[in-house]
Amino acid sequence: MVRVHSSATLAEMVSWYCALFLAVMLVLSCCESTEGDEYITVQTMRKDMLMKRPCDEIYVVGEGETLQTIGEKCGDPYIVEENPHIHDPDDVFPGLVIRITPFMRI
Repeated sequence: MVRVHSSATLAEMVSWYCALFLAVMLVLSCCESTEGDEYITVQTMRKDMLMKRPCDEIYVVGEGETLQTIGEKCGDPYIVEENPHIHDPDDVFPGLVIRITPFMRI
């Protein structure tokens, strides 16, 4: 014999399953480990993504930066070769505009 559910009974049954599912998800989220570096927030992920993104093609040297630190930061070891207006690699000052071409590793 086939059992027929009324729409109210079916809706009540579905709501109980949804409540059970939400309760299980809540319990599982409370059991998540938050020790040390294992817990990563969205803000941390965004910060990491911004730090790892390549530099713009036009770069303005900031206070305390050297061509070596810029090259490491931007992934361009050939800054002097690509910027003929830099005559002395040690004569880099804040506000100097340089061209960056990130070195692609294959």
